[in-house]
Amino acid sequence: MILVTPPSVDSTPRTSDDLLARLLPRWTQQAWMAEGHCAGRTELFFPPPAERPQSRVRREAQARAICADCPVLLECRSYARVNREHGFWGGESEEERTLAGFAPPHPIGSPNRLRTAS
Repeated sequence: MILVTPPSVDSTPRTSDDLLARLLPRWTQQAWMAEGHCAGRTELFFPPPAERPQSRVRREAQARAICADCPVLLECRSYARVNREHGFWGGESEEERTLAGFAPPHPIGSPNRLRTAS
């Protein structure tokens, strides 16, 4: 009798490509990211250290405008929610994702901003 392990249970990499896929960060494996209008614009989507509230509002407004007509908006938002990402993703700030029930494991934003946003 020959026992065959289903692919979903067997986690042994079969090829060097499989092994590479397991070792790479998850964001390098997202083909939809190449279609995003945000490519190369990280300064708008991730805050600099000690960003002032007024600057954050302006930066996020610019990011939101870029996201508004992006073809991968929904994929991006879903990815950020599932992976609990920091920064501005899929037209949502960290605070908006937190209020939607998808808080990052170590929030960077101020708890006071979260209280006033609701």
